[in-house]
Amino acid sequence: MDTLVVDPFRHVMPAFFGMTLAEMLAQKHPNNWGRFEKSELTEAEFLGAFFADGRRYDHEGFKASIRGSYTWIEGVEPLLAQLSARGVEMHALSNYPEWYAWIEERLALSRYLKWTFVSCHTRLRKPDPAAYESAAKQLGLPPEQVLFIDDRAKNCDAARATGMQAIHFEGNVQALERALRESGAL
Repeated sequence: MDTLVVDPFRHVMPAFFGMTLAEMLAQKHPNNWGRFEKSELTEAEFLGAFFADGRRYDHEGFKASIRGSYTWIEGVEPLLAQLSARGVEMHALSNYPEWYAWIEERLALSRYLKWTFVSCHTRLRKPDPAAYESAAKQLGLPPEQVLFIDDRAKNCDAARATGMQAIHFEGNVQALERALRESGAL
């Protein structure tokens, strides 16, 4: 998230608990979100172990607040439409649990890209080199022919280490559009 869609993790989740992000990070289980993203935990197991101390909270309310929060990053949808109109093949390489289906229901990203490499299905998470290598292999492309875009520098660095081209998206859609023009994608 935070490349195409506003990630609820930084604002919506802490607000649901009446916490700051720092407070939530200090109290949540340190590994369970990543395990949920790789389908190592069911939704029920994840929700029951969201906090390190196992405290109870309104699971359905939590899910509803997240499900209803997904929005486009301003300017991203027209950019995707432009790329799609040019015939650019796009795939999601995302660290996300089964909740990615909520994003699809709300925003219909599949109009522009395929949900091909979501960690809950691939069981691979960025920045693991295997996530990038597996994606390139499945696409039948050498890594240097793949352009990877992400909001996290460490994920871009990992993509480059496997031979991919990478653009670090820092929230400025105009800068991303310029980088895409420079890469030849636009």
